Amino acid sequence: MVSKRDFLKYSGVLGLAATIAPAGSAASAASASSGLKKITGGAQPITVSERKARVARAQRLMQQAGIDALLLEAGSALVYFTGVRWWRSERFTGAIIPAEGDIAIVTPYFEEPSVRESMSFGDDVRTWHEHENPFALVAGVLAERGMKSGKIAVEETVRHFVVEGVQQAALGFTIVSGKAVTRGCRMYKSAAEIALMQVASDVTIAAYRHVYPQVDRGMTSADISALMDQATKALGGRTGFSMALLNEASAYPHGTDQPQEAKEGGIILMDCGCSVHDYESDISRTWVFGEPSRKQREVWNTVKRGQELALETAAVGTPAGKIDDVVRAYYESKGYGPGYKTPGLSHRLGHGIGMDGHEPVNFVHGEMTALAPGMCFSNEPGIYIFGEFGVRLEDCLYMTEDGPQLFTALSPSIDAPFG
Repeated sequence: MVSKRDFLKYSGVLGLAATIAPAGSAASAASASSGLKKITGGAQPITVSERKARVARAQRLMQQAGIDALLLEAGSALVYFTGVRWWRSERFTGAIIPAEGDIAIVTPYFEEPSVRESMSFGDDVRTWHEHENPFALVAGVLAERGMKSGKIAVEETVRHFVVEGVQQAALGFTIVSGKAVTRGCRMYKSAAEIALMQVASDVTIAAYRHVYPQVDRGMTSADISALMDQATKALGGRTGFSMALLNEASAYPHGTDQPQEAKEGGIILMDCGCSVHDYESDISRTWVFGEPSRKQREVWNTVKRGQELALETAAVGTPAGKIDDVVRAYYESKGYGPGYKTPGLSHRLGHGIGMDGHEPVNFVHGEMTALAPGMCFSNEPGIYIFGEFGVRLEDCLYMTEDGPQLFTALSPSIDAPFG
């Protein structure tokens, strides 16, 4: 699943414009954030006991589904269950979680010492040399656990060459989707996870409040992003993405290659997030440099009402897609759309969020998954008018038995976007 961070990193000129400041601006941005203090000192990382409980839950779900083992590779799912932080390359590093018994890690021989550094628990590490087949080790782990046939579930982002390699090495097994298992764990956040997401959100909103009065006429997207990145770091967050869309660029949800500068009467749309101990924030704010026009104000107020409707509709047991449908119907009543057409709301209303900026499931038409306590989402309606401007407001929420709770208060007005 592609996150905003990945999109900005790999989208060429737009990514550069949104995330990299020109030479000389880094020092000024650092100076501008020099008065900020770290606010993440009290954040508690996920404990070993919680990771073990996650594995136990996954094993219960596997047993209920008749699955014999779950295969993960490097990425957020591997961190979620094992604590192992690694990157994806052509060399397989991953984990096998059997339906019963201890987990095992597979990694290249020369990477073992580094991989062990981040292991939360367990001691079964299988290593392979460059001329050897790592997937034979996966089959070996299963054999040692008493399995010669059955079902191997793969986490939904595992790459094809890994799946193919396991298929060829473990001929007695059928490969099936593991999303029911991994989603059955990761979609429902614990109190500890929600607490970390709250801290990450606190960092991002504090950074916004610090940057907002510093935005000045003539600043570029890169200038503003640099201010946001430096403020985020000073406050203790790990920078994720800081997108600043100015003027007409705001009409396109992920911007344009055309250079823009802050100008009188121009829209400033920012979409930014960070992470704290692996957990993400994602917040968008829109305002006008100078005095808003009547049209800008009307569009902003309409988008804000959409955010409020989403909160009023979200309730335990409600299909996630209904949240999108209710807001989209309201925008259509105001003459936007229909559906995903512009002028209007051209993207889904929101996405799941946790360790990844974008996680299943989404506030999107047709999504029938029922809302349940512990689920976390972005609530980010927008209205985009190609060739003119766009407005997006985004705050994240988590579901409780009593309904949605916001990590950050909604933006009060176009004139006072941060209160």
